[in-house]
Amino acid sequence: MTVTIVGSQLGDEGKGGIVDLYGDDVDVVARYQGGDNAGHTVVHEGEEYKLSLVPSGAIRGKVGVLGNGCVVNPRTLFDEIDTLQDRGLDPDVRIAERAHVILPFHRVLDGIEEKVKSETDQEVGTTGRGIGPTYEDKAGRRGVRVGDLLDPDVLRERLEYVVPQKRAVVEDVYGLDIDELEDPDVLDVDAIFEEFREFGRRFEAEDMTVNAGAFLSATIDEGQNVMLEGAQGTIIDIDHGNYPYVTSSNPTAGGAATGTGLSPGVVGDGEVIGIVKAYLTRVGSGPLPTELGGVVGDTPDYDEQGEGENEELANYIREEGGEYGTVTGRPRRVGWLDLPMLRHSTRVSGFTGIAINHLDVLAGLDEVKVGHTYTLDGEELASMPATTEQWARCEANFKTFDGWPEVDWQAAASEGYDALPENAKTYVEYIESELDTPAYAIGVGPGRGETIVREQPF
Repeated sequence: MTVTIVGSQLGDEGKGGIVDLYGDDVDVVARYQGGDNAGHTVVHEGEEYKLSLVPSGAIRGKVGVLGNGCVVNPRTLFDEIDTLQDRGLDPDVRIAERAHVILPFHRVLDGIEEKVKSETDQEVGTTGRGIGPTYEDKAGRRGVRVGDLLDPDVLRERLEYVVPQKRAVVEDVYGLDIDELEDPDVLDVDAIFEEFREFGRRFEAEDMTVNAGAFLSATIDEGQNVMLEGAQGTIIDIDHGNYPYVTSSNPTAGGAATGTGLSPGVVGDGEVIGIVKAYLTRVGSGPLPTELGGVVGDTPDYDEQGEGENEELANYIREEGGEYGTVTGRPRRVGWLDLPMLRHSTRVSGFTGIAINHLDVLAGLDEVKVGHTYTLDGEELASMPATTEQWARCEANFKTFDGWPEVDWQAAASEGYDALPENAKTYVEYIESELDTPAYAIGVGPGRGETIVREQPF
């Protein structure tokens, strides 16, 4: 069977930890979208591992698959694999031959475009990893796929078609001199060919490439369990998020089918678990109706408005929760939990269960608030509106809960749900009731042993 892990908010919900939590019953973990812009932190046997591309289950010796919906930077992939090997692990990672390859010029173009957008306050907050430009080339039918790296003639043909176009964009659209770039070889056909053909040889030598849909289907037919791991979160889904402040793929459950080659029926017959952070964070620009404080350069109009009355509280939660980007190190914007957002996410992906993380971070506060509904143009809304411009005009209507004390969270995790403070249970049960979805797990610390497990999905 399958279990699909979906971020229900704006990313950074703790998906990697949940993948790790249920990892004992998993045979294969497959990433179905995104690239090395996804930061997953996993704690295993007291060791912390920060991953951006290798599926989280690889830490526990599971087979990891990067599906066709992913975009793969071989440099990052092999750096991570080599680092894990240096730490005594032996990750078994397979790559879909249909997955698209991030090439050096994709990262350069990503940085150039974001810089241009920043001059008119239209920056998205991209990680600069070349994710968007790679998906652009995929949609434009000029991309290079992993399977192309295995065939030198095809690889050269693809590069000779696309590289001159990228050179023209840099020179004619952005008015830059290629020779003055930090590394002009990023737009040199021969240099790219030599490096990426060598990656293809390593893929071949280590037998890493697969037809992902066929591989995963055969795995399931053999009675094995497959976990489908999404990156980022629902509200930065390119179709169902707050466009244009989105990623370039589909983190929602629908993306698990298109990004792996499994049928929607297979995904739908399994469990779909929405990962919920007990409060809300985001990296980058865009609306955030329940925002407490602000981050210079990310929060709209923050430079003009200055610090708000809840800035100290935002900083407290940021520090307690370690809310800095795994990939970028950037401070995350912080807000109260947003229920209209979660209702939207639950509907889009059809969550059969949720996992609530970071409940411990809110301990010690006198009160905890939740954005229960929005008001837009005098109308109360229970879910997110369709456009980002409308969402930016939404005002959150808050529901206030009494806070709960600090406790021995590890002991609480061992004893189970009843060991939680009563007010914390009230908070959890409110979320379950509003989403009509049970909480399968409640995270009260970063380690696997600091999660209350109420339901085993496999």
